[in-house]
Amino acid sequence: MLEELETLLAQATTEIAQLTLEADVEAARVKYLGKKGSLSALLRGMGKLAAEDRPKAGEAMNRVKVGIEAALDSAKAAAGQKALAAELKREPVDVTLPGLPRARGHRHPVSQAMDDIIEIFARLGFATADGPELEWDLYNFEMLAIPPDHPARDMQDTFYIDMSTAPAPPPGSPPTRGAQSALLLRTHTSPVQIRTMLAQKPPVRIIAPGKVYRCDSDVTHTPMFHQVECLHVEAGLSMAHLRGTLDSFVKGFFGPGTKTRLRPSYFPFTEPSAEVDISHPACAGKGCRLCKNTGWLEVLGAGMVNPDVLRMAGYDPEVVSGYAFGVGIDRLALLRHGIDDLRALFENDVRFLQQL
Repeated sequence: MLEELETLLAQATTEIAQLTLEADVEAARVKYLGKKGSLSALLRGMGKLAAEDRPKAGEAMNRVKVGIEAALDSAKAAAGQKALAAELKREPVDVTLPGLPRARGHRHPVSQAMDDIIEIFARLGFATADGPELEWDLYNFEMLAIPPDHPARDMQDTFYIDMSTAPAPPPGSPPTRGAQSALLLRTHTSPVQIRTMLAQKPPVRIIAPGKVYRCDSDVTHTPMFHQVECLHVEAGLSMAHLRGTLDSFVKGFFGPGTKTRLRPSYFPFTEPSAEVDISHPACAGKGCRLCKNTGWLEVLGAGMVNPDVLRMAGYDPEVVSGYAFGVGIDRLALLRHGIDDLRALFENDVRFLQQL
């Protein structure tokens, strides 16, 4: 077998050295090193050798394989250089011609809006907090005073995870009792507020931007969208502080002429609660078809943090109070650019994005 290996190496290197085309080099690789090639055929014969002869045969086998591979690499490189030279000869390159310009990309309108929001709140003294998108029911609903029979817990509104395929919960996870142990895709970034309050004592001044998920898809809704929530907790806060922060945020994002107004509403995790309207950016509050000639447009929900939420987070509502609000970043981008279909932001149509 040793003589056969040496003969194979000599034959292969001689043949490969004469090849000038990359296709021929690849054919030679299959011929000698393929599963049905010459070297594999010899390898199958090693079982017939005596046990004391097998180590020498194996060593020779590896030496022949390395030699053939080196010859193939050399021939492939030479063939590539020859092909390149032939192509350059056919189509000479004029190095004086200007290069082909590449179109420069830019930030996605949603990313632009998120960056602007973070910058505005940073100037107001708010830190940016983050949390997992795969969340426990305990943080997403229970600790936000959203009861088990709330419509938001319906599977038609929330993406739940099949717990039979879920990994084991890490140390420190919530207790496994009933619905509170369920995993889901977070429906808002409010769980970040809960996690922050559990991790630190007042004062708390954060915003929580990020992706959220709900079972909804139409002109104004997508199953995945972006949201930012604001939380401020310390002693002595009132609705006046909420109104001032909202007004500063809206003016910073839409312009100094934008006005805000609050209307009474209801949210489980705030009390009292309010819907927040802004003067419509398209008509500057004068009234148009888009705002039904009212001059106002509802954009977000807000309110004072529910005392029950503060208690569940370990805070004393007799000592501290807080306010919170949340807004869809995608919707703010729509208003800023005058887009009427939310889905256009996520279709990745370059022609559309280049207009923004």
